[in-house]
Amino acid sequence: MVGTLVRHHQRGAAGRAGTAQQPLIVAAIVAGARVGALQSLLPLDPLENRILACHALGITRIGLITQSERALTEPEAEALAALVQRRLAGEPIAYIVGKREFYGLDFAVSEAVLIPRPDTELLVELALERLPVRGRMLDMGTGSGAIAVAVAHTRPDAGVTALDVSAAALAVARANAASNRAAVRFVQSDWFGAIAGERFDLVVSNPPYIAAGDVHLAQGDLRFEPAGALTDHADGLSALRTIVAGAPHHLAPQGWLLMEHGYDQAAQVRALLDAGGYGEVRSWRDLAGIERVSGGRLGGGQLSGTT
Repeated sequence: MVGTLVRHHQRGAAGRAGTAQQPLIVAAIVAGARVGALQSLLPLDPLENRILACHALGITRIGLITQSERALTEPEAEALAALVQRRLAGEPIAYIVGKREFYGLDFAVSEAVLIPRPDTELLVELALERLPVRGRMLDMGTGSGAIAVAVAHTRPDAGVTALDVSAAALAVARANAASNRAAVRFVQSDWFGAIAGERFDLVVSNPPYIAAGDVHLAQGDLRFEPAGALTDHADGLSALRTIVAGAPHHLAPQGWLLMEHGYDQAAQVRALLDAGGYGEVRSWRDLAGIERVSGGRLGGGQLSGTT
């Protein structure tokens, strides 16, 4: 998570104007300004400029082109200037507009949940490859529901359960399941606490794995995201240890456990899986070449490595 999140907030910071220029630039967004001039008026990178302009004006990207000569009304100018100011203050753009695309689907997000990242799509792909027909999957610490909803939407035959300790996060996840027409059963639970006796063909998780005190927690977008979804307030491995230890009591024979983790934690997670008696232990790299997901199989052969 650290590697992914650091890259995101560095890209955002690079496209912003200096603090001395910000008030002047935001003040230039006034009634009468032409829609077509917004790209040069707004101080963010082009993609963020378009997202905020479309959101403030209630138009599509195509609308920015076809309505280029339309003049902003005073309420529109005020709304857009306020959005830009929030972004310049560092607030994640996903929280500003209230949504983020993930696995081809739109997800509502709020400060109750972590913003879905593209790298987590690797976990979805690996889950879909290992989920049998009409299989059962458990998503632990679901947050916005991104993983569970993406799997359930792609595989309507599967029985998908998602849990989270946060009632606020579950409310967001339920809304995302409904809006994407995905059948997901949601359970409020502190890890395995509320699902005693249940077994699944696949357990997946993107748990908190940033160590307490990591400097990145006070930088960029991470300042605004829920701390409980980012850090375990310990060494970054405590949630992963809990999942590795508890999953065998909830996996069907030959069932898989797959977990996202930090950019430098793969070897440690594989060691946890090996010590826990899992077979076929390995790690998978994301598109940036970083070992992003590790997993193992209950009762599988002893084959460790990276792919």
